[in-house]
Amino acid sequence: MRHRIKHSSLNRKSQHLQAMFANMSAALVKHEQITTTLAKAKELRPFTEKLVTLAKKAKADPKTALANRRRAIAIMRDETQVAKLFDTIAERYEGRNGGYIRIMRAGFRYGDAAPIAVIEFVDRDVTAKGKDSGPTQYENDVASEHEVGEDGELKEKKKAAAKKPSAPKKPKSEAGPKGKSAGGSKPTVRKNTQRSV
Repeated sequence: MRHRIKHSSLNRKSQHLQAMFANMSAALVKHEQITTTLAKAKELRPFTEKLVTLAKKAKADPKTALANRRRAIAIMRDETQVAKLFDTIAERYEGRNGGYIRIMRAGFRYGDAAPIAVIEFVDRDVTAKGKDSGPTQYENDVASEHEVGEDGELKEKKKAAAKKPSAPKKPKSEAGPKGKSAGGSKPTVRKNTQRSV
């Protein structure tokens, strides 16, 4: 009998599964579209949709708003994304009864041929993807060389102070006679530990 097998375990322990879904749902709320494997996307959709429903309930009933927000923080573990969920996303889906997230198949991953899917919010904010994703990959890009002024124009960043000179490096010791280092220690020789039968 298949009792208590409602969701797939994805070959992970329950604590790992909870942490993974908390991180993935926070990323989905932040960027409103992420790419993952199809199996993870299918398990993530009801997890995140229940959080959106929780946010909508808090919007509808102010008495339970604080308790629902604290419950979402306990589940998602990211206060800034919970704030976005309760303030922005709950308003957006106020008139929609379920079906906040769609899954689209996106081919197969190179290497292990795992089916890949794009999971995103319906009527998502297109500008949210990639916003505030951390430091840029390249040092010499336009964003690192300029800053935005008050009127929206790009200005040159002020140059940082010159680096302090570092202490001179000591030269490496050269090998002495018969492979011995200058310090006098012997090189390690591995003995043959195999037995012949």
